[in-house]
Amino acid sequence: MEHIFPGPIRNLPEADIPLDGIRAYLSQARDHQLIFMQFEKDVDLPEHSHAAQVGFVLNGRIDLIIDGTKREYKKGDIYYIPEGVIHSGKIFAGYADITFFNEPDRYSMKK
Repeated sequence: MEHIFPGPIRNLPEADIPLDGIRAYLSQARDHQLIFMQFEKDVDLPEHSHAAQVGFVLNGRIDLIIDGTKREYKKGDIYYIPEGVIHSGKIFAGYADITFFNEPDRYSMKK
């Protein structure tokens, strides 16, 4: 997989995200997380919910169903998932984004 993120991002700890074909880097703060994600394979996301999430799409495409409404997001788009809202979707190979999670412990560092 060709890296979209420059060295300072790739030098962050990798996030332990249980999805196949993902490379993800974790920027940890006291009250939130930023995850820099890049996918080399298609991934289906099952329905789930958590704290609020905001995604800034850098490359590729993600289809999300947020609270029953399906929408496609591409490069330059921003999506928002409010806290506790059920969502699911499909991430397509080549997708990359920066995702803000409004919780400090959504993901841990890879060991």
